[in-house]
Amino acid sequence: MSRISAHQDRVVATVERRIVTEITQLRDDSGLGDLLGASVAGNVDTIFRALRHQIPIHRVEPPTAALEYARRVAQHGIPMNALIRAYRLGHALVLGAIAEELETTDLEPQLRLAVFEQITDISFRYVDWISQQVSVVYEHERDRWLENRNSAREIRVREVLISDDGDTDAVAAAIGYPMRRTNLALMLWRPEAGEVGDDLIGLERFLRALTEALSAQGDSLFVGADQSCGWGWIPLSTRDAPAVAARVRRFVGEHPDAPAVALGSALPGLDGFRRSHRQAHRARGMAIAMGLAAGGVISADDPGFATAAMLGEDLEQTRDWVAEVLGSLATDTANDARLRETLWVFLQHGSSYKGAAAELRLHFNSVKYRVVRAGQRRGRPIADERLDVELALLVCRWFGGAVLQPGG
Repeated sequence: MSRISAHQDRVVATVERRIVTEITQLRDDSGLGDLLGASVAGNVDTIFRALRHQIPIHRVEPPTAALEYARRVAQHGIPMNALIRAYRLGHALVLGAIAEELETTDLEPQLRLAVFEQITDISFRYVDWISQQVSVVYEHERDRWLENRNSAREIRVREVLISDDGDTDAVAAAIGYPMRRTNLALMLWRPEAGEVGDDLIGLERFLRALTEALSAQGDSLFVGADQSCGWGWIPLSTRDAPAVAARVRRFVGEHPDAPAVALGSALPGLDGFRRSHRQAHRARGMAIAMGLAAGGVISADDPGFATAAMLGEDLEQTRDWVAEVLGSLATDTANDARLRETLWVFLQHGSSYKGAAAELRLHFNSVKYRVVRAGQRRGRPIADERLDVELALLVCRWFGGAVLQPGG
């Protein structure tokens, strides 16, 4: 077991990657990606320690991250069978890694088989045991969450979001929201959550204040997504919709205690209510990948959002692609950041040094030097792959260090 333990990080990464690839409900669009990784790491470490030190399963303590992940999964309404399937998939992958390592040993075939059978038996009993532990936590949290929410209204909102039909006036009456207005969906959360329930109260209060500042055409709607994130909708007039993102940013900037905010587009009617929410949901996923702090705002109407969102769905693959396109220019240093920004502005101005100099407030020759230097850092002419370069620079502007190579 000491040999396979040396590859523990690789096993954890493989299990986590396969889980989010094969189990769509557990993909990182709800802010649970880091916790999933911690849960996988905790489980793998626990079973490896149990095997290496011959610790009976009934004396093993369940990993804290695994129990917390089960709670969050319950809060997000993800089916429990997705969670249990993740354990089965992880078990199969860990056994596969152990089998591969055993094949490299000089043990006699019969002894090798006996060792593998013993490991299989112990690991199976662990997965059976931990599955029961997380199931109990999931069910308890799901019951508590359903009881403590404003159940009737919030459940109805969730039903509306997953449906493709429904009478607009009937839905409006059921949830008490003016559905025929132009609807702006929001997601509000605090990256550093406090006590259970306290954050939701504060988020709802913030939404009401924002709604008043925007001169909305009715009361806003707030739904608790989990203990630290809320969904919101604000009914707007058609006249106010186009500039609403700028007004939200101004309001957030004036409030030091503002949460992080993700906005959809302001869209009309019941269909707009749903579509704007989906956009805000996607924007929050991007915000988490970017490391957006409290007081930050991201909007689906921001230039380049749709393209960046698609490229950001697999940051590991995108990081590799950015490195291929930009070469050494994709390094996370202050100097390369200046070169990337100058090159971006230069390309946005149709490769005009004069236009870029005016926007950046630099001398013409300074812009020219930086563009030439950016090409040198890339290692090949920019004009040959201009579209790829622009897309890579766009991704860098959105995700920063998440898609860059380490500096130094």
